[in-house]
Amino acid sequence: MLRQRLTTGLSNAGKSTVPETRHVRVLIIGSGPAGYTAAVYAARAALNPVLIQGLQPGGQLTITTEVENWPGDTSVQGPNLMVRMAEQAAHVGTELVSDIVTRVDTSRRPFSVETDSGQTWLADTLIICTGAQARWLGIPSETRFRGFGVSACATCDGFFFRNRTVVVVGGGNTAVEEAMFLTNFASKVHLVHRRDELRADKTNQARLFANPKIEMHWNAEIAEVEGSADPLTVTGVVLRDTGTGATRPLAADGLFIAIGHVPATELFVGQLAMDDEGYLITAPDSTATSVPGVFAAGDVKDKIYRQAVTAAGMGCMAALEAERFMAHGLHGANGVDEEALDAADVDAAAA
Repeated sequence: MLRQRLTTGLSNAGKSTVPETRHVRVLIIGSGPAGYTAAVYAARAALNPVLIQGLQPGGQLTITTEVENWPGDTSVQGPNLMVRMAEQAAHVGTELVSDIVTRVDTSRRPFSVETDSGQTWLADTLIICTGAQARWLGIPSETRFRGFGVSACATCDGFFFRNRTVVVVGGGNTAVEEAMFLTNFASKVHLVHRRDELRADKTNQARLFANPKIEMHWNAEIAEVEGSADPLTVTGVVLRDTGTGATRPLAADGLFIAIGHVPATELFVGQLAMDDEGYLITAPDSTATSVPGVFAAGDVKDKIYRQAVTAAGMGCMAALEAERFMAHGLHGANGVDEEALDAADVDAAAA
């Protein structure tokens, strides 16, 4: 049972005694689909993994309502799916720790990880699954309707807006691509941008402007999300002119925020190779980072797909690679294909 495998590291906070340092073979940081899947595979390989769940156990899916693109489930609530993943990880032998990582040292093996409770972990391998958070507008009404008409993932939620009107906010490639994707479902897509020109590449812009379902709203921002309370439903937004400050209503059934994501990589700055946006760089067709024995899976390294199912797949890869690293020293004595990582670093810098 999950309760039997859950260690509450935070319960040690405030005590005068320092928890004993523990040494493990596989330490997983993060508890979304990538982390829990890595835990399942590592546990089945008899590696006795420990997973530190972090501040938001279950990750972004815990603030998602209905999920209809998870294989095997016609429809499932995001929080319920993550509870099931945690239970499966615990069932096969993973130790789940309710704690928050505050410091990581990857300069030597075993790697050192410190937590908010005062616990120090030494790990032969690390699997980083800390994810990424969508950038939100930061207005109270957006928070109120998040998951009830306000979304940051058109791929995840576009299906729910068949023959409806939606608003997309943003001006980069992500916003343009999400707006075009939503035309597969919505009858009308309003793209709101706070400037008078888009940042997206010219090819994407040409496709956008040629789509009759898309209407541009230049020099505008979202001032308010409007909706009903019972049930929580978006009915429109209030646009504010960025030049004059004048406001006007715009009827809509949904709002998609497409102003970027922020990977949770602060702990690894200066230790692991990252691209210009802060995403961890891994070798091609691998989860191996720039430090041998450290692997990254899920949205912390993936800024393209950002799906639960792809994150889970990468979690599987990371566990298998960690197992092979400890068993054989994958890609040579140092455990990582340095030429492949150098190439990935160059590609990321050029992107």
